[in-house]
Amino acid sequence: MSDQTQGFEHSRCDYKDSLKKAGCTKLGIENPRGNVTIDEDKPVTNRKIDRGQNLRPDDITQIQPQKLTLNLRSGESQKFTLKFKRAEDYPIDLYFLMDLSNSMQSNLENVKNLGTELAKAMQHITTKLQIGFGSFLEKLVMPFILTTPKYLKNPCFPNDCSVPFSYRHVLNLTDNGTLFAQEVSKQKTSGNLDSPEAGFDAIMQAAVCTEVIGWRNATRLLVFSTDAGFHFAGDGKLGGVVHPNDGKCHLENNMYTKSNYFDYPTISQLVDTLNNNNIQTIFAVTEQFRDLYQNLSTLIPKSAVGTLSTNSSNVIQLIIDAYNSLSSEVILENSKLPANVSISYISHCKHGVSGSEEKGRKCSNISIGDEVTFDIEITATGCPSKDKSETIKINPLGFNENVEIVLNFICECECRKDGIPNSLNCSNGHGTLECGICRCNEGRLGRLCECSQDEFLTDDLDANCRMNNGTDICSNNGECVCGMCECKKRDNPVERYSGKFCECDNFNCDRSNNKLCGGHGRCECRKCVCDANYKGSACECPLDTTTCLASNSLICNGRGTCECGVCKCTDLKFEGPTCEICPNCSRICTQYKDCVECLHFGTGSKKQICDKDCKSFSIKSVKTKEELPKNPNHCKERDIDDCWFFFNYTIKNDDNIEVHVAEIKGTNDAGWIVTPLEGQEGTLVWVFWELR
Repeated sequence: MSDQTQGFEHSRCDYKDSLKKAGCTKLGIENPRGNVTIDEDKPVTNRKIDRGQNLRPDDITQIQPQKLTLNLRSGESQKFTLKFKRAEDYPIDLYFLMDLSNSMQSNLENVKNLGTELAKAMQHITTKLQIGFGSFLEKLVMPFILTTPKYLKNPCFPNDCSVPFSYRHVLNLTDNGTLFAQEVSKQKTSGNLDSPEAGFDAIMQAAVCTEVIGWRNATRLLVFSTDAGFHFAGDGKLGGVVHPNDGKCHLENNMYTKSNYFDYPTISQLVDTLNNNNIQTIFAVTEQFRDLYQNLSTLIPKSAVGTLSTNSSNVIQLIIDAYNSLSSEVILENSKLPANVSISYISHCKHGVSGSEEKGRKCSNISIGDEVTFDIEITATGCPSKDKSETIKINPLGFNENVEIVLNFICECECRKDGIPNSLNCSNGHGTLECGICRCNEGRLGRLCECSQDEFLTDDLDANCRMNNGTDICSNNGECVCGMCECKKRDNPVERYSGKFCECDNFNCDRSNNKLCGGHGRCECRKCVCDANYKGSACECPLDTTTCLASNSLICNGRGTCECGVCKCTDLKFEGPTCEICPNCSRICTQYKDCVECLHFGTGSKKQICDKDCKSFSIKSVKTKEELPKNPNHCKERDIDDCWFFFNYTIKNDDNIEVHVAEIKGTNDAGWIVTPLEGQEGTLVWVFWELR
């Protein structure tokens, strides 16, 4: 490769045709292209719930492909298609997180049988349901809890209730509905002072304590049941709890131990944690707080809100309705993109519905067994600062599967790998010959590494980089290296400085219509070189005369010159875009009348002297006035018998007037009427039309 390009003097990074034109050989040109390689492509699972196929969650595939490698060249997009199919009988983990403040006593009774009844109600959706239980109340500090010893033993005195707590994990996820009922039956409500609860603390711990809760690689649902609002970050400061929530698991003996040390989480912390752990949240709340949680739900992707009845008797139907709503929608999300990388989506959903931009990430109304696809396009707009691969992931929100994409960046030519260290071509070994040019060793400079840094920027060398003593070094558009100008690079690779002293460029030429060289030429050393059929300093002047042709096919009607596609009328009597309008020519009709009448009809005042006075007229006959040629010089005159006759004329030159005459004359009420109108340039013109 080096042999093919050695000694090439022009820019080495250019369009392929430009390189060929400059003399670069076909073998000397590298034009690497990006590509897509699918590394893992297991087909989506296709089975029926009643066929008895007992697949582990890890064996079920809902998204395809699973792993790809993209080789990206800057500015070039790579596309692939992602397929998603909702699998039947997909396992579901449901963790019921309940507010156990005293006001929820009646609700607790109905939750006891949730395990067995929910499994029956959802058996058409999944045969692999696991359900767990946890409860929450409040931080054990004032002003949220009365901290006297008596109150801490029984906050509901004189009634009996449980000691207060922040969050308690009660039952790991299990498929044993009987065990669920037993454990929930043991629970007792407790009491606190204020209405908002520590629900955010509980959600955070339930989400991040994966092994303790027993979350599987399955659909993860967290049902949050309460009849109160929530505390969030900053509220803890009222009780002296000032440390920001760290988002980590702090369960000992199934109790949250850092409640009085860490503040409540922020909403954004909850959003990130739920998304990262693929947990879909169902807020089962009383009517009084529905609007509050509806607003919260808009901030948490893949969450839903349902209204609890007075004693939670509708909780099973609420969960099923919310699950159906959440699972019928697939939303793709990608991990953080590297710098200079962009991604776009186009969705192809049910019934031919497609979407782009934000809608391109989403498909709705998806039933179990439905399959949808997404066209994904990834573009690199530059190279990373470090020469390394990057990995991004795309996953459907609320699902545990994802697509892993390895991004490799094409930022160098292959010929660099064949470099010759200490090449003799680089001033006897002062550099590495790569891709036909020298990459100099440390301390050496110049195109061939012929200079040392000690010689750099001396007066003698600088003189070689000036056009004359009154000019800047390299015209202030480059650097003087070893007595030769190396021109600056522009941010726009199409724009270049050139010339021995960098005195030329290809972007500072005159413009027309806000386009360089009017879009009809190229800029060479600050002057436009126009394409064929254009001229002018900005190539703004077309040489084509088509726009100057008059109705008689003469350029500017023979009364002017065509300059830059526009007529300049030289006969001052004529004007208009093709010099065909004669504002003061209305009297010409009267002037021509007698000759037309005698030549065509053999009548009129010049009948006897027609041949003598009318030599310059050329008469052509048509049947009716409607057949007269379309030009602006129409005439209607009376003959000797007081009948109207019609003609139009074209003045070829002073000695040749072409006249078309209608053979059929008209009566007084059927003639043309001539009316003066104001012309575009403020001159009086005559317009002829026919009364109908």
